[in-house]
Amino acid sequence: MSGLRPDFPLRIDGRGRSAATGQDDHVHDLVEQVLFTSPGERVNRPTFGCGLLQLVFEPNSEPLALAVKATVQASLQQWLGELIAVDRVDVRAEDSVLRVTVGYTVRATQESRLDEFRSSL
Repeated sequence: MSGLRPDFPLRIDGRGRSAATGQDDHVHDLVEQVLFTSPGERVNRPTFGCGLLQLVFEPNSEPLALAVKATVQASLQQWLGELIAVDRVDVRAEDSVLRVTVGYTVRATQESRLDEFRSSL
């Protein structure tokens, strides 16, 4: 049980306990939390997150994509820099869906990951 971490979002497993996940999924969950938490949402960490959801309603443009990319990369480095090294960030807005692809290396295992996160309006 020592290698397990709380799953995100919080849920109850089949035994009626808080669900747990392994290290790889935990890091994925942490990246997701940084992306979809807006600054000001957390009481004890008012600057946590990158506010990605606030940008969904902006007109789709190349300058917006560059701004989102820079914001995502800076937030991940600030909040998860001890756990991951960000290798690349790609942002695409398609109709009512914002897709963010993050390539990163987990520092503890040196495993490279490529995860896509989606936000629908």
